[in-house]
Amino acid sequence: MKFICGLGNPGPEYEATRHNVGWWVVDRLRQAWGLGRYRREGAAQVADGRVGEHSVRLIKPLTYVNRSGAALAPLLRLDDFDAGRDLLVVVDDVALDVGRVRVRARGSAGGHNGLKSVEAVLGTREYARLRIGVGAKPRGVDLADWVLSPMPADEEVRVLEVLPALVDVISAWVEGGVGAALAHVQKL
Repeated sequence: MKFICGLGNPGPEYEATRHNVGWWVVDRLRQAWGLGRYRREGAAQVADGRVGEHSVRLIKPLTYVNRSGAALAPLLRLDDFDAGRDLLVVVDDVALDVGRVRVRARGSAGGHNGLKSVEAVLGTREYARLRIGVGAKPRGVDLADWVLSPMPADEEVRVLEVLPALVDVISAWVEGGVGAALAHVQKL
């Protein structure tokens, strides 16, 4: 099974915030892949289905971004789970321009507390991550305030415009891993 985890915060007050871009992506995947409704499972909402020959599970942690790893802890109990092969984490990135996308097979948390939590729980940095740019915080603005604030309409549109292409990128990851996903990102 392939697991795609979009980081975000629960609650209507966070829906339109920069920190919830990961949820936007998995919601778009659920719709595009025709998966059923989300259901509560432990510390997450999940939706299961198939993409080509692969079983997939979308995961939306309900733990708040800074504790996202807790929602992935049950994966460690699966006999055949390999984070480097089976997990893609989708996350906002303040180091990338709005709407820009980067895929990596592994790496550091880059200061993102959600990724730090995932690494702490999984005990590895060896998992794929897809980062979506939400723009750098302005000088004098607190980082937490920045990522927990809604985007201006023009920036939100830029992110929403890239979502259909991300369905293709993530479908490629499901079918062929990070290399296949990278080939699609380079076309963006």
